[in-house]
Amino acid sequence: MPENSQLQFLWKQISERAQNLIPPVSFNHLIKDLEPIDLAGRKIVLQCSSDLNAGSIMKKFADKLREAIVKCDLGLNDFRLVVEGSDEFPAEFIEDATETFRTAPINKNFTFDSFVAGAGSKFVYAAAKAVAENPGETFNPLFIYGESGLGKTHLMHAIANHMAKYHPDKKVLYTTSENFLNDLIDSISQKNGAKFRYHYRNVDVLMIDDIQFLKARTQLQEEFFHTFNELSAQNKQIVITSDRPPKEIATLEERLRTRFEGGMIADIQPPDPETKIAILKRKALDRKCPVPDDVLEFLARDSGHDVRTLEGRLTKVIFASKLHEEPITLALAKLALSESVNETEEQEDVTPEKILTAVCGYFKQKREDLIGKGKKADLVKARQICAYLMCEMLSLPLVSVGNILGGRDHTTIMYARDKMEKLASLNDRVAKEIDDIKNIVLKK
Repeated sequence: MPENSQLQFLWKQISERAQNLIPPVSFNHLIKDLEPIDLAGRKIVLQCSSDLNAGSIMKKFADKLREAIVKCDLGLNDFRLVVEGSDEFPAEFIEDATETFRTAPINKNFTFDSFVAGAGSKFVYAAAKAVAENPGETFNPLFIYGESGLGKTHLMHAIANHMAKYHPDKKVLYTTSENFLNDLIDSISQKNGAKFRYHYRNVDVLMIDDIQFLKARTQLQEEFFHTFNELSAQNKQIVITSDRPPKEIATLEERLRTRFEGGMIADIQPPDPETKIAILKRKALDRKCPVPDDVLEFLARDSGHDVRTLEGRLTKVIFASKLHEEPITLALAKLALSESVNETEEQEDVTPEKILTAVCGYFKQKREDLIGKGKKADLVKARQICAYLMCEMLSLPLVSVGNILGGRDHTTIMYARDKMEKLASLNDRVAKEIDDIKNIVLKK
């Protein structure tokens, strides 16, 4: 802990600056008697006399106090209030609370630049970008809904990546409703509700994916309701995604539904043929693999609504080109997709267990290690290839694959799938490993 003289020196400069930003009556009543007691990272920890005063500061003057801290240029950028014996503003040191909670990884490749906005997604793209540029000031909350595989998660990650680049001082938390539920259950069993609230409410931007899975459990929605209100009162940005609009989520309480509808609700529509071709061009460019226009048109034709399916067709063609050492032509594309159709017919007996066994045998890994928590590079690679094959060969939902692989979050599986898909198109060795394992599974 820093010496008291150092804390007093810092607080003196901050409070003098804050006095010019906060009305005199409010400053004398709420700010003047705050006591600096510690530093936590780049935050100064201030002790307050009561929950009531602490709540008033957070709701009315948090931004002004934070502005004073930043303008003092002391290497600090925020503050934390504590109240002795309080649950809302706990006095114990919990700065490392995030270590005990589940995190969802951010895909660095999912940016606004890499998102191809078509006629059905231009509006939601613009809304997401506006939120990233001015969090808490434009659309709050931003509620994005649409079918699976259309880019909702891409936009969430794009917001996070934009914030990291242009607003590095802002704290962004991206998670899923499943993580929120599991963290709440853990906090109840471990009696650390204060840490749970601190983790989810001490952020500048909260993004929750797949809100439709927010079960109709009283305590779960109660906690989310208060988290939502706390962040809204502080003008903190909230972004939510779902596969359907709020009014169609049967398990959602009315008070949450009305709050979601009080912000911006934007739907993301399936891409039209021109947008599909543009997406394919962009993906081919990212992989440094030129694809003729007639092939792009062929791949876009009859590809369904799911952008992932569209990318999968492109991946098969690029893989076939590398495998046969031939340039990409319309004939090769037709052959590659016809082979995948035949392969699907032969895959009726393929099961997750067969894929697990094949991957473990190929990489000489134990099954319990593969689905365990080990993070050695060779083990992680085998696990990611396993996830990719389950998605690619069986078209299993990400949540199902995550459950099979040791209860992993669906965003972790999505990251593994996308990473291996990209590596297979760029790295011949990885492509061969994946092809070898597929042949083992199919007993070719």
